[in-house]
Amino acid sequence: MRLVSFEFEGERLYGAATEEGIAPATPEFRRRFADLRAVLAAGAIAELGDNLGSAKTDASAVAFLPPVPNPDKILCVGVNYRPHIAEMGREVPDKPVVFVRFPGSLVGHDQPILRPFASEQFDFEGELAVVIGKPARHVPRRQALECVAGYCCFMDGSVRDWQRHTMQFTPGKNFDRSGAAGPFIVTRDEIPDPSKLQLTTRVNGEVMQHGKLAELVFDVPELIEYCSTFTELLPGDVIATGTPGGVGAARAPPVWLRRGDTVEVDVPGVGLLRSDVSDEAPRKRP
Repeated sequence: MRLVSFEFEGERLYGAATEEGIAPATPEFRRRFADLRAVLAAGAIAELGDNLGSAKTDASAVAFLPPVPNPDKILCVGVNYRPHIAEMGREVPDKPVVFVRFPGSLVGHDQPILRPFASEQFDFEGELAVVIGKPARHVPRRQALECVAGYCCFMDGSVRDWQRHTMQFTPGKNFDRSGAAGPFIVTRDEIPDPSKLQLTTRVNGEVMQHGKLAELVFDVPELIEYCSTFTELLPGDVIATGTPGGVGAARAPPVWLRRGDTVEVDVPGVGLLRSDVSDEAPRKRP
């Protein structure tokens, strides 16, 4: 199943994406579960499938939200593909490099991402993200995938100069609406082995990144094991697994995103996440 959150006619809804269109959860079901995070927390994905409205809406008529608009936490993993480590001149890390993104830094599929007016160095990073389906703490690797609700595409827009102000990545990864997730969550039953997935990032139709999840230094089970050791992972939490080689900062000359560009993160079997780039409006100082 493809789980989706969206806005339609001024109302925030959730449901499933089908071949016929977007099917919202019934009003009765939504009275029980206010949002997709609540559905995941209740272990009610299968029940959602039995409680979809019969009317389907064309995807072009809805405004996609991040699949889980209100996660408790978004954990992102840096320098996790070997080709990306090499192009950035870094050493292979002994442990996962983990930083956080705030929910407000993400938009949904086909919603504009914003190039901050504070920087010219707005970069693209296509990724696969894991969405947690049940509480997980101190989970061993062999049981890690049992905690997964599903997978989605992720665009970790990076403001490179702000990312490099210090050793901490946080400022460069959290500008408002600088990243994206979606279009939907493909449930785990459809992807039994994420290591077999491949990822391509295109800018204005040109392939900029291509990688195989098998190239990860720390794969999905290991990331869940590691992250669940220092924090309890909750239903709806997101783990972005890292980006392949080919980022704009590593090119000569560098390739930065500009207004009017279109970024696509394409993971066959998971989805295609599309984001047009707009400029953030400068704010007048008080």
